Amino acid sequence: MQLSIVVPVRNEAENILPLLAEIHAALDGAHLNIGDFEVIYVDDGSSDAPPQRLAEALARYARLRVLVHRERYGQSAALLTGFRAARGEWIATLDGDGQNDPADIPRLLAARDGAARAELQLIAGFRKNRKDVWLKRAASRLANGVRSRLLGDGTPDTGCGLKLIARAACLELPVFNHMHRFLPALVQRGGGATINVEVSHRPRQRGVSNYGVLDRLWIGIVDLAGVLWLKRRALRPQATELRRP
Repeated sequence: MQLSIVVPVRNEAENILPLLAEIHAALDGAHLNIGDFEVIYVDDGSSDAPPQRLAEALARYARLRVLVHRERYGQSAALLTGFRAARGEWIATLDGDGQNDPADIPRLLAARDGAARAELQLIAGFRKNRKDVWLKRAASRLANGVRSRLLGDGTPDTGCGLKLIARAACLELPVFNHMHRFLPALVQRGGGATINVEVSHRPRQRGVSNYGVLDRLWIGIVDLAGVLWLKRRALRPQATELRRP
């Protein structure tokens, strides 16, 4: 299998069925030449009705797989669960709130194929025209600016949930809470290359955000220090095997 779609959700019952319909509409076209694909939803301890909606979706979509956390572990943990379960050689991620457009997934695939770089392991979407409130946009610009300057990851919008990642690279990532905010830098730390592709962004139509602004900003500062530590101590030994004469 070439492609897995991983969608972490928490309290997004109203968005599950509409987003699944959009994912299949975007990827069912034979012109994409991606072969078969799967969609993996990871419910991170929701307290509303996602399990019921996901059970309904399982009856509609043969490609859908559902994994449920017994309690809330966070978005990074939900992504990690999806990464480990995925069968595709490449994994596309998107947020479950409907603000990422699944129609942009083919754009990421085309960028991957057009780059033709053996070391390419991550294609990161960036939201040039975000449809969020001004406070969230301002906090994101501040966080992205500080992170980019300190980590040098060349990524203008690491918070965008729409990404395409080689599964082999996912399984080599260091595991910690909030790691999803630093995926480009962590992939680069392991020797992989990353590129950025502009994607669309939509206003939230259903439900409410599960994340605050200031809490993410302060937590991000602590996480940034940890990622800097990991990056400076990265080891990438290269060895040549001797052949018998």
